[in-house]
Amino acid sequence: MGYMKEMLELVGIGKKFGSLRVVEDLSFTLKPGEIVGYLGPNGAGKSTTVKMICGLLAPTSGSILYRGESIRRDLPAFRAKVGYVPEQGELYPYLSGYEYLEMVGQLRGFPPDGLTRRIERVLDLLGLRLDMHHLIGSYSKGMRQKVLITAALLHDPELLILDEPMDGLDVTTNLVLKDILAQLAAQGKTILYSSHILEVVEHLSTRVLILNRGRLVADEATANLHRLKGDHALEGLFRELVQTVDSGSRAGDILSAIQDEGRR
Repeated sequence: MGYMKEMLELVGIGKKFGSLRVVEDLSFTLKPGEIVGYLGPNGAGKSTTVKMICGLLAPTSGSILYRGESIRRDLPAFRAKVGYVPEQGELYPYLSGYEYLEMVGQLRGFPPDGLTRRIERVLDLLGLRLDMHHLIGSYSKGMRQKVLITAALLHDPELLILDEPMDGLDVTTNLVLKDILAQLAAQGKTILYSSHILEVVEHLSTRVLILNRGRLVADEATANLHRLKGDHALEGLFRELVQTVDSGSRAGDILSAIQDEGRR
């Protein structure tokens, strides 16, 4: 029972916006030490699920439990254990990267001296030392993403929720982030990684969840996928369960529309 309490558990989660049902009867668990890939086409309900897990949205039905208790019983205490990188993070453009992270750290109750050292060290390692005091409004997309990732990691969370975290990052930082996640998982942290990039999820995750039209259609260990289906197993499974069009034919039609028009 003690081990069960170390899990995040979704039990029959549903979410409606008016008459539109976005997520329906969704149940799964996340265990310590897992990196779980969360996949689905646009509109499948992934981001809505992520926001419910983070406590930003309340489910219409069902329960989300952490360590055996509803996260909504004490949302501030739960959020203190969570690190979240949103798909479209909103940063204050008139703050510097350092000022934004200082604000995040102060909201989380860090003592000033330790917070300064932590921010400067992480930004230095991510290649932002020379830009940390520049306004975020002048940052590239990749630089802003580094700030969001730092904010999510700053308090060493037990549960890390990532929604397209590598969007805009350079190759080096992508590799560093992958290694960070692997080391956090080895420390027993729980990680949910939502992405559209199948190759990254396949190589990074220990387990994969696939959502389609608000329902869970697959929950499989990545090792089992490779054993049963070989290389590019996740792409094959995704095509089988989710894809509703013949991508080869669709690609040919798009190219024909472009190239035929150009010949006229």
